[in-house]
Amino acid sequence: MKRIVSGWAAIIGLVASAALQAQTYPSKPIKIIVAYPAGQGTDIATRYLADQISRDLGQPIIIDNRPGAGGNVGTEATAKAHPDGYTLTMGTNATHVLNEFLYTKIPFNAGHDFEPVVMVGTFPMVLAVASSSPLTTARQLVDAVKTAPRSADIALPSTSARLVVELLKERSAVPLFGVPYKGASIAITDLIGGQLTAIVDTPTSLRPHLQSGKLRAIAVTSRQPSSLVPGVSSVAEQGFPDFDVIAWNALYAPRGTPAQIIQTLNAAFNKALQRPETRQRLLELGFEPAGGTPESLQAFGRSERQKWQVVISTAGLKAD
Repeated sequence: MKRIVSGWAAIIGLVASAALQAQTYPSKPIKIIVAYPAGQGTDIATRYLADQISRDLGQPIIIDNRPGAGGNVGTEATAKAHPDGYTLTMGTNATHVLNEFLYTKIPFNAGHDFEPVVMVGTFPMVLAVASSSPLTTARQLVDAVKTAPRSADIALPSTSARLVVELLKERSAVPLFGVPYKGASIAITDLIGGQLTAIVDTPTSLRPHLQSGKLRAIAVTSRQPSSLVPGVSSVAEQGFPDFDVIAWNALYAPRGTPAQIIQTLNAAFNKALQRPETRQRLLELGFEPAGGTPESLQAFGRSERQKWQVVISTAGLKAD
């Protein structure tokens, strides 16, 4: 009986301790793991937001870059961290959806090992051609392939770009051919030089070349047009209903993090994302500011996994 009483006392003590920590959160610096190198888009946006949030919460926020294995290294570190709200990760569509189906073995379960906090920002991919190209829409690109197969060559500098092409192949029933590149700079050079027909890349990467007139955007991959690429219609509007591909960043905590802490973080990020100056800066960095509840992020992640599992499996895509 003494052992039972002692055991229950220990459990009650732990619960009480967790509740007290949640009530006083945060009482020390918070770490956000970014599973990509410093200077990459996710890193830059996270650092900017961290500066905003740290002032609101009254504690420093430290950015810990842990790149490797397509984002799996840093994401695993967060999944295994103590769930006390002091280790978080800025997840992406790759780390929390795509990698689950692209890698044969993955050391965490994206749908189970994390508590969703808040959607931070989204952005479409952009389909672009050289300014000398006669193509002005995604529909024209697809139609051109039917009569000139060589026009199917599309530069793919990222996994997200590859998935855009695979989905467009599926929806158009046209054999588009993706040409993988390790980075955008060489791909853009080859496109401008006439060695490729088109490229799929991020608004941030393409913006200088679109502004200089060397490239022309012919479609965005979000369901609706994006303010990140003004005046450009969506693939969906060009004859491919329901075509919708966005990349995104969202904040996650390890599974088991107290709900009160999740709500504190959610409120702080939503407050920052509503500030006009924050929204403007994120747009400049290439992100559509988001926000919302942990529940809406959970539901969104679930729908994204259902969608991309089918596409990746059908195409036989693998990252390893």
